[in-house]
Amino acid sequence: MGASRIPAEVTPVRRTLVSIHSLLALALAMPAAAQAPEVVVEAPTPTAVLPAPAADTPVFRMELDVTHVTISVRDDDDRLVTNLTKDDFVVTEDGKPQDVLVFGNALDGTTIEGEGSAGAGGRRGRDVLALDLGLLLDTSESMLKELRLSKQAAVRFLDTIPRARELFTIFFDEEIRLSRYDSENQQGLFERIHELKGGGNTALFDAIATYISRVHGAPGRKTLVLFSDGEDSRSTLGLGECIDVVRSSGVTIYPIAFSGGFSAGSSRALKARVFLQQIAEMTGGQVFSPHSSRELAAIFQKILDELAAQYVLGFVSSNTAQDGRFRKLKVELKRPGLKVRHRHGYYAPLPTTADK
Repeated sequence: MGASRIPAEVTPVRRTLVSIHSLLALALAMPAAAQAPEVVVEAPTPTAVLPAPAADTPVFRMELDVTHVTISVRDDDDRLVTNLTKDDFVVTEDGKPQDVLVFGNALDGTTIEGEGSAGAGGRRGRDVLALDLGLLLDTSESMLKELRLSKQAAVRFLDTIPRARELFTIFFDEEIRLSRYDSENQQGLFERIHELKGGGNTALFDAIATYISRVHGAPGRKTLVLFSDGEDSRSTLGLGECIDVVRSSGVTIYPIAFSGGFSAGSSRALKARVFLQQIAEMTGGQVFSPHSSRELAAIFQKILDELAAQYVLGFVSSNTAQDGRFRKLKVELKRPGLKVRHRHGYYAPLPTTADK
C-alpha cells in the first residue's frame, strides 16, 4: 500500500483536554518511536496508510450556529412513540430554555424549519434526517472465542438495516482498517467480514475516535454500532480522552457487548462493561448483550425500529459565549409518562482567528 500523510484539514495541537472544546479526532502524526497502531484505509475508498493517533491530538473546528439533537422516545411499556410534534418538546441548555427552530421526524421524513435555521455551512433541513452509519468490529485476541458470533452479528445487522447514505466500517485489533461505502456498493462488504481473522491487542479508543473524525461536520444523523467486549489495550488515546471525544460528537452509539475472554464478574469485565454503558448513555444509544445467534434478530430489529422513529431537534443557543465549555442538554416532553434518550451535551466553540 502507498503511504499517505495526514489530511490537510486536520490540525495537530498539543495533546491536552483544552483542545476538546472543538472536537478531538484521530488520524494524526505519530512519532515512529511510539509504535502506535496504523490506520489503514481500505478499498473501495482510495487506498492509503495513515499514521494512527499520537502524542498530539488534532481538532476540527465546529460551527455551532445550529445545534442538532437526535432523540428517541418510548412510553412506560417501552414502545416507541412516533406521533409527537415540535410543540411537544422542551429543550434546555444549562437549564435555560431554547427555541426549537428545526424539527425532523424520521418516521414520515418530514422536516420543519424556522427562520434562521440554516445551520453551519448553509445546511438545510432536508439533510437533518439523512443517516450515516458506522460499524466497528473488534477482531482482537480477547474476542477470539466469540469472533464467529460477532462476525455473524455484523453481517446480519448489515443485511437488516436500510441502505445508509454512507457506511464506514472499521475492523480493529492493534491495527485499524477503515473502509467507506456509499449506498450503491455496500453489498460487497459481507465477504470481507466472513474472511476476517482475529488476534493482537485492542485499539478500541482509537477506533472510536477514527470513526468520529471521519463523520465530523456531516449533516444528518450519525449512528455507530460497535461489536466489542469493551476492553482497550493498545490505543494512544486514554480512557478520559476517548470519553471527551464521544461527548464532543453528535454520534449515537449502540454497543453490541460480548463477554470476550474475561472471567465472569472480574474487574476487567466490569471495567469494559461500564465503558460501553457510559458511551451509550451519554450519546442517547443503548447497550445490547447477545449470548447466542438466536438473540440477534430481535436486537437488530430494536435498533432498526429506533432509527426509523427518531426525532431531530435543532436550536441556536441563547448563549453566545465562545468559551469552549461543555454545555448540558436536556430534552423533556410535555406529555406525561414518556422516556427520552439523547446526547447529554456538547462543547461550545472557541473564537476563530478572525474573531480575535
